[in-house]
Parts: sequence; C-alpha cells; structure tokens
Amino acid sequence: MEEQGAHTSPAWGGPPWRGRPGGPPWWPGHPPWRTGPDEDAGPRWPWRSTLLLTVFVLVGSNAAARFQEGEHASLDSFGRVLLLLGSGMLLWRQRYPVLVAFGTAATATVYLGAGYPYGPVFLTVALGCFSAIVTGHRKAAWAAVGMFWAGHVLVAHWLYQWLPPAGDHAADWGQEVPVTAWIIAIVAVSELARVRREQWARERAERAQAARRRADEERLRIAQELHDVLAHSISVINVQAGVGLALLDSDPEQARTALTTIKSASKEALGEVRQVLDTLRTPGDAPRAPAPGLDRLPELVEQAADAGLTVEVDGEAPPLPPGADLAAFRIVQEALTNVVRHSGSRHARVRLGQAAGALRLRIDDDGPATGADAGGSGNGLAGMRERAASLGGTIEAGPRADGGFRVLAVVPLKTPPAQDHDAKEGR
Repeated sequence: MEEQGAHTSPAWGGPPWRGRPGGPPWWPGHPPWRTGPDEDAGPRWPWRSTLLLTVFVLVGSNAAARFQEGEHASLDSFGRVLLLLGSGMLLWRQRYPVLVAFGTAATATVYLGAGYPYGPVFLTVALGCFSAIVTGHRKAAWAAVGMFWAGHVLVAHWLYQWLPPAGDHAADWGQEVPVTAWIIAIVAVSELARVRREQWARERAERAQAARRRADEERLRIAQELHDVLAHSISVINVQAGVGLALLDSDPEQARTALTTIKSASKEALGEVRQVLDTLRTPGDAPRAPAPGLDRLPELVEQAADAGLTVEVDGEAPPLPPGADLAAFRIVQEALTNVVRHSGSRHARVRLGQAAGALRLRIDDDGPATGADAGGSGNGLAGMRERAASLGGTIEAGPRADGGFRVLAVVPLKTPPAQDHDAKEGR
C-alpha cells in the first residue's frame, strides 16, 4: 500500500485510489501491512517486528514495575499509552527514520520524567536510532540520542524533586556510566551496520556493473564473429553470383560451377552462424563444434580460389592456444575478404612467422583498389584490431608504396585462460 499523499491522481482529477480494489488507503480491509512490491515501490511496513516489540515492551515494563516497586511510580494507563506510542512509532521507522528517532527519544524522556520504572522502553530509542543511522541520517540520530541522554540526566539529578514519585531523591552519578556505555554501544553497533550496508550496496553495484560489462563484451564478440563469417561468405557468393549471371547463356557449365560454389559457401556460412548463435542458448541445448583455426587455412585458400583469388601461403604457424588460433584465422579470413571486395588484384600472399613469442601474419595484395574503401570499409579492420588487442597484439593496415595493400598482425602466443576456455567451446 502507498502512503497517503504519495499517490498521483489520474489526469481526469479523480481520487488516486479510484478503480483500485480495496478502496482508499484508510478504507477497512486495506491495512497498511498489505504492502507488496507490486503495490508500492517504497519500503515495506515492518508491522510484524513492531508488533512483537510492542508486546515485549509492555510485558517487560510490567515485570520491571513489579521488581522496582517502591522505587518508581506505578505503571498506570498514561505510562502504558506512552509505551504503546513509542513502540507504535517504529512502524514508520523505514519511511520517516528521523521523525521516529526524535519521537521515540522524546516519548522515552517523558516516560522517565513521569517517574515510571526503567525497562524495555530503552529498546524503542535504540531501534529508532539504529534505523536513522543505517539509512544515512547519522547527525539526526546522534542528536536524538543526545537529547534523550540530556533529558535523563536532568530528570535523575535536578528535576526529580518536582516530578513524581513524591519524596524521590537524586540518582547516583555512578549509574550514568552504564547508561552512557549503553548509548555508545547502540551508536557504535548502528554505525557498524551502516558501514556494512554501504559495503553491500557497493558490492551489488560492482557485481551489476561487471555483469553489464561481460554482457557488452559478449555482444561485441558475437558481432565480430558474425561479421567475419558473413562478410567472407557473402563476398564469395556475390562474386560467384556475378560470374554465374555473366556466363549463364554463353557458358552454362561454368555457371553451374559458380552456383555449386555459392551452395558450398552458403552452407558453410550457415554452419558457422549456427555455431555462433549456439552460445546464446543454455549449455547442453546443442553440441558445440571446435572453433576454426589456422589448420583450416587450406579451406580458406580454396574458398578464395572459388571467388577468383589466388592465395600464396608462405611459412607454417607455430602451435597456438585456442584463443590466438581463432583470432589468427579470422584476421586472415577478413584480410582475404577485403582483397576480394576492394582490390583489383587477383593474387594475394599470406606469410606466417614467429618472432619474440608472437605469431606474425602478413597479408599482401598488389592492388589497385577498386573503390574509395581501399583495404576495407572500416568495420572489418576495426574487428581485426579488436581481436588482436583482446589478446595483447597489434594490427597495422594500410596501402603500400607500390599501390597494393598490406595487413600486418602480431598475435601473442600466450592468451588469457578465459579466452582459451571460450575458444575451446567454440564461443
């Protein structure tokens, strides 16, 4: 349930509870403890703990009155009303902690000033102070406790002769030591709870931020994979479709070969797309194939040949961890795709080597560029740089002095364990 005054009226000006089952907040059958996350975005009403504490304060105060009979005034109706008032205010401690802290302190001060026996009434002050401190109202809580302590000192040592019970005498100053220690303990426990609560809030925020960061990284990784797979395969399909259309009438056999290449490239692209999308499902929904690596470089050369590009491979790749192997394969794939799409050259060279604990890849073509996007449209090069950077490597790409284009990649042979784990699962 929402507090009175916290409702927003409909645009037509009717009462805020109109149309809600149960009527207005003060209507019978609509008690304040019917609060739930679907009815109120604010704090819940702590009615159970308040009810238990009220019963304990009343019962405990009656017992204390019997034990302290003759030392303090008898617990009458006015005293019980004060106890009910102090305990009942705690029902609002989560919504109005400052008012509750001062209210419980004032009620307890009046209770002691009336000469009633000591007892569980102090718990209402403690809980009011605790609620104010843990919700961040530290100065208000200290002021309320200080007011209560000052009122107790005045009643016990100076105002007692004008207050009930008649014939009372000044209290021993020695009793202020446990009272002061009790107040300090309450404040200290409340401060510790506040600090711990703030730590929990920071930890929850950090976990949520880390989860968002992991989700962003996963989305970026999937986007890179889809781009690399689709850009390469669709480039091959586009080239072969053009060949097929051009030779459909004059050379049907060559057109048939182009269509066969399109079918093979599209089938492979579908398989790799499924593999990427499998990572979005829960484990066990579908088998995961190993991620591609440089051992599939001959297949890549064959696909490039189907698109009319001759690729010369020089050197052999050293043993690579899964993360570096996948990144190297995707870099070569994207570089050859850019040659097919953006270069007039029908010949490319791929050189593999190892130096200083890193794999060195160099992909060259002789050009010239067939459009304004020499070397690529930008997304492919950005994806290659992100892949290399995620492993601690670098990418250099740009036109050569003789008119061609070169991509030089340096990929460390050692990758973080998390990247190796993802690559082994085909992620």
